[in-house]
Amino acid sequence: MKEAIQFGAGNIGRGFIGGLLSKSGYHVIFADVNKDIINKINEDKEYVINVMDVECTKEKVTNISGVFSTDDLILDKINNAEIITTAVGPLVLPKIAGTIANGIKRRKELGVEKNLNIIACENAVNASTQLKNEVVKYLNEEEVEYLEKYIGFPNCSVDRIVPPVKSENILDVVVESFHEWNVEEDAFKGEIPKIEGMNLVGNLTAYIERKLFTLNTGHAITAYFGYLKGYRTIDESINDEKIYNFVRNAMIESGKALIAKYNFDEEKHMKYIDKIITRFRNPYLKDDVARVGREPLRKLNENDRLIKPLITARSYNINTENLLLGVGAAMNYKNDEDEQSVKLQSLIKSKGVKGSLSEVAKLPEDSEILSKIEYYYNEVRSLIGN
Repeated sequence: MKEAIQFGAGNIGRGFIGGLLSKSGYHVIFADVNKDIINKINEDKEYVINVMDVECTKEKVTNISGVFSTDDLILDKINNAEIITTAVGPLVLPKIAGTIANGIKRRKELGVEKNLNIIACENAVNASTQLKNEVVKYLNEEEVEYLEKYIGFPNCSVDRIVPPVKSENILDVVVESFHEWNVEEDAFKGEIPKIEGMNLVGNLTAYIERKLFTLNTGHAITAYFGYLKGYRTIDESINDEKIYNFVRNAMIESGKALIAKYNFDEEKHMKYIDKIITRFRNPYLKDDVARVGREPLRKLNENDRLIKPLITARSYNINTENLLLGVGAAMNYKNDEDEQSVKLQSLIKSKGVKGSLSEVAKLPEDSEILSKIEYYYNEVRSLIGN
């Protein structure tokens, strides 16, 4: 039977990619450091995906097993795998790169000539390429040659909201019905595996930025506005009329940038924006604003969901007042339980708003954007009605 390894047995790994792989006839091996999850997977050998939307359904996922990602047993699993996927978070990719590299070394030593494709399904641009670059650090010249011949690293964009809803069974997950997985067709090595729900695309960058500039931008700004006003969940936040208006206008600004850059159909893209906001309103998901807003330093990176759409829109002379306001809200995110939030606030205290954002987002210190963001940083609470 064909085998797939899913690094990351968390909610996204189980509720999205792992479920699609199982549905497509793979025996899915979940690799993780969480002993409770891995032991439960090996005990039950199944779990339930609860699709909560206008229509609620249950999907049983079977034909699964688990392995500790720090155990040498994972190397034997990599020997036989046809595909490896990840859902560990962008910051964890370097931590699993050594294990994957050792698995590739083992395949070379054993003379395995079957192709292996590794897809990093993360909320980051070109995550598979990032993972490949980390893996290569552990390989010698001959091993890199083997990798280039047999191992593919297709980039992808993933889109499904999977909130951390607790259930009686720790394996069961809650998801929305919408999901989208676009994968770079030309980057596969050998025959492309047939996976239900995997959409092969040519210009992946356009799909990545459509998702980044729309879902990720809107989601993050909703979370930061909601956190400032004391809301707990995304659906509570977006149902606030002022927050809704600011978020939708920010998504329109980022959408105009996409339309200018990729020649998207304007009417279709505006419908896509409204579809995304409808997803935010889903009352069944109860998606916590602190979860969506976590790691603000990463989200304020120049290539991520707040700064990149802002810079892109301004490069086409598009008004960006609502995107600027969203960045101002992110700079106000003060959560003592979030390590990056604590670091951000410490940075603001020592360098000010402009100095800290210049450092985090790699913006020139004399950029007019910094002055505008400083203004909205000071005004955001009064503007959103708090």
